[in-house]
Amino acid sequence: MEQHFRYSKQDFVTGGGGLCRTSGSCSVTTSAPQSKFDRTLKAGWTDRMSRGLFRYQLGDLKTRVLPGPHCYVAQLNIQRGTERRKPQEILSIQQQYNGKTFNFNKINPEEIMFEMMRQPERNGHSHDDEEPFTFTRMVVLINVSPLEFGHCLLVPEPSHCFPQILTSFAIQTGIESVFLSSNPGFRVGFNSLGAFASVNHLHLHGYYLDYELQVECLPLKPLVPERGFYSLKDFPAGFSFYTEPEDLEKVAEAICQVTDFLVESNTAHNLFFTRGCPPCVRHNVREIESFRTGVRIVVWPRKSCFGAKEESAFNVALCELAGHLPFKNKQDYDHVTEKDVKAIIQRYLLPDEELLKLEQQLTAYLQDS
Repeated sequence: MEQHFRYSKQDFVTGGGGLCRTSGSCSVTTSAPQSKFDRTLKAGWTDRMSRGLFRYQLGDLKTRVLPGPHCYVAQLNIQRGTERRKPQEILSIQQQYNGKTFNFNKINPEEIMFEMMRQPERNGHSHDDEEPFTFTRMVVLINVSPLEFGHCLLVPEPSHCFPQILTSFAIQTGIESVFLSSNPGFRVGFNSLGAFASVNHLHLHGYYLDYELQVECLPLKPLVPERGFYSLKDFPAGFSFYTEPEDLEKVAEAICQVTDFLVESNTAHNLFFTRGCPPCVRHNVREIESFRTGVRIVVWPRKSCFGAKEESAFNVALCELAGHLPFKNKQDYDHVTEKDVKAIIQRYLLPDEELLKLEQQLTAYLQDS
């Protein structure tokens, strides 16, 4: 039976998140106590795994960090490639919701772990005796074909039948869930239609990955910094937002303006939410843990994929663009190089001139709004 997870900004974990690192391995662990959010999610997820509600037992995934400056994290997860539900036929980024196809109102209710409800706040303090903020519910359920430990889906009010187009509420709650975790390895992401979203029913992905990713600390070029908007120039190029808890609502709204712009222009996109360094901080890798005080949200506009043949090694979606590569077969996992990975990802990126034009359009749009 699902439970209600009530929270406020007082539950956010600020600071570096207790990050420590094994030198040279790019792996991360946390010595901080588990937050209430982590305890709730991990307990619910482990319980469903023990009860056989997943399509396969995840086990300890074989993992290696590829040599090279991008430190790609490769994982062998053959069963996710073979056992996951067949993706729906997607023909448009703005495709309407279809209740006759699979959606999250048709799942086994036992897959639901809890509902997230943010407490209203007055003068910076939450009031437990008041009704929770109910603009919409965020239902958290297991992903029955997990790519990593804790892999869950965050579904805003399933009964409202939103298509797979981001809303301010979904973005804000996605950011809040990262702040609610004391584990720096908890990440959240989103695939739009045409960017390997497999279900046209609004949802985000959340999961734990105990490895550092380069997008957390790469240099950012300011575009509209007062709106938290920056350019990510290193491969793969895209855009990034950064927020601390006090600016969360403002930045979530700016992200929504960008994703709305992309939807209106029929541009597919992936997003990745992770603990990260402020854009202005200069640091070396050994000092990074003390600077991961906020959340970076990376937005990658990309070429649309409608009915395209899937890659044999890995599909290019939210986690792959961020540097986490779930491989479908052992041969590619064993022999892939960073050069190979970049060649695969490059096929899905916008041409440089198209990305530059989009950067100019989005910069002007956010400055004028």
